[in-house]
Amino acid sequence: MATKPGLLTNWPWQPLGCFKYIILAPWAMHSLYSLAITRGKNELDYLNLLILPFLLSRALHNQIWISFSRHRTAKGNNKIVDRAIEFEQVDRESNWDDQILLSGLTSYIINHTVSMASSLPAWRIDGVIIMALLHAGPVEYLYYWLHRALHNHYLYSRYHSHHHSSIVTEPITSVIHPFAEHIAYHVLFGLTIMVTLFSGTASLTSMFGYVTFLDVMNNMGHCNFEFMPTWLFSTFPPLKYLIYTPSFHSLHHTQFRTNYSLFMPFYDYIHGTMDESTDALHESSLERRQESPDVVHLTHLTTPESIFHLRVAFASLASRPQESKQSTALMWPLSWLSAILNFIYGRTFLVETNRFGKLKMQTWTIPRYTMQYGLKWRTQAINTLIEEAILEADVRGCKVVTLGLLNQSEELNRSGQLFIERHPKLKTKIVDGSSLAVAIVLNNIPKGTTQVLFRGALSKLAFAIVSALSHRAIQVSTLYEAEKLKLSSTTEAEVEISKSYTQKVWIVGDGLSKHEQLKASKGTLFIPFSHFPPQKARDDAFYCHTPSMIAPPSLQNLHSCENWLPRRVMSAARVAGILHAVEGWDVHECGESIFDVDKIWEAAIKHGFRPTTISI
Repeated sequence: MATKPGLLTNWPWQPLGCFKYIILAPWAMHSLYSLAITRGKNELDYLNLLILPFLLSRALHNQIWISFSRHRTAKGNNKIVDRAIEFEQVDRESNWDDQILLSGLTSYIINHTVSMASSLPAWRIDGVIIMALLHAGPVEYLYYWLHRALHNHYLYSRYHSHHHSSIVTEPITSVIHPFAEHIAYHVLFGLTIMVTLFSGTASLTSMFGYVTFLDVMNNMGHCNFEFMPTWLFSTFPPLKYLIYTPSFHSLHHTQFRTNYSLFMPFYDYIHGTMDESTDALHESSLERRQESPDVVHLTHLTTPESIFHLRVAFASLASRPQESKQSTALMWPLSWLSAILNFIYGRTFLVETNRFGKLKMQTWTIPRYTMQYGLKWRTQAINTLIEEAILEADVRGCKVVTLGLLNQSEELNRSGQLFIERHPKLKTKIVDGSSLAVAIVLNNIPKGTTQVLFRGALSKLAFAIVSALSHRAIQVSTLYEAEKLKLSSTTEAEVEISKSYTQKVWIVGDGLSKHEQLKASKGTLFIPFSHFPPQKARDDAFYCHTPSMIAPPSLQNLHSCENWLPRRVMSAARVAGILHAVEGWDVHECGESIFDVDKIWEAAIKHGFRPTTISI
């Protein structure tokens, strides 16, 4: 939002929320009706028929730019501005498709009000030339002065400051403006289209091609990584006046009073507003190499729909906790297509980079799904992907690799112990975060608690929790005899069978059923120790988040949610990896080993991590 929002700041369909697309329905239905009643091929109104498919192609085109830019900036090579993006920017830029809706409406209106628009040829070279000349001359020049006017204090504070709230730009930043500002841009860019229409030189190619050109150049100028080679400008010197670079426009977002031009720096040169550091920034950005992380967090996809929640996919979905939504359910064909492609060709890929002081952290995703981890015939293939990722991290000088969700099955690789045995000279330390998970569970138990009920799949983590509870003189009960015998023999704790279910605290893991939850008394606190949250069956009970902690403000560039966790909440394994690296603990924590529970909890609090609150 602008500093002092002016008239027509909000989009008129903002109250409709996600139902805003319905405003195009009457126009789209009219197009289909026109197609149905048209008899001859020569009578078809191709512009009218192509508007909706073109809008969809624009959305896809922009999304490709978003995903590619986020992946490139996460790698760090050729990155221009090395500053953090936070949730506030993601929220502000979530309505990037509004300008596509506006262009669709204006296209339909032009098609219905300008008679020449309904009978356009596919191609006319004179129209393309006229449109290019009009853009390079009047449009670029008028935009330059409009842009300078928008930086006047009155207009800037009411309109253009909304766009400049994003110091670190992403491709979609290019279209994040108040409604009134977009109206001005549509009028300006519409000049080329209207002139060619009324002169009888317009064509389908020139109209759709011009809008595509605007999209490409806008996305390029805000992508925050440089790729325009210096040899291009040294070989053709006049080119630097005719086409801008991502670093050129990035300077406008950091300096504010230079580099006003749309796509042609020529007008900044002749009016003396060219930033003197433009060439230097262009060269330094091209020389920037890919970053080597100190900590790598390995995770994997959970469901076919979870791919849309990755930071490199849909930013608005990634910025919210993952849950079942109709928006992703409707995209099931794409979900399963991506699942098939991942199964055949998938390789581990980078999705996120964060900073904690001088510590550089990255999240790498194994392109396999939760359901595949339970298939024995996929064990070797999955372990190969994990092993390759660990070895790559080791080669790049990484201090710690955390296993995250990959630690869900101890039978898969014995919680990472397999890789240490295969590579005894491994410098990178493997951490599964078990000790911090134990500490989080213990500290979620209310003070004064004397008894808890334990229910969940038995694992290294489960035994460690029960053992710690026993040392704290907290009576542990369970529902089944088999669980009691296994826990008692492994931990030497005195475990009982619960018959009354009066315990107000339940420690739960994988395998907890809804039927078992119904046995708990009203007001029971469910504390999960599993990677995956239990399916909530009670409205009169309280559920904690899976083992996790709230990140401190000093942890930067955290603008996506980790699976089902809330904003700025990180899983125990992810936090543990950071703590091992920042504290310099040169030990593995995987296999059967458990790090000092009290020591890692104290380190977490010391470095600003805070316990999470109850989820409901």
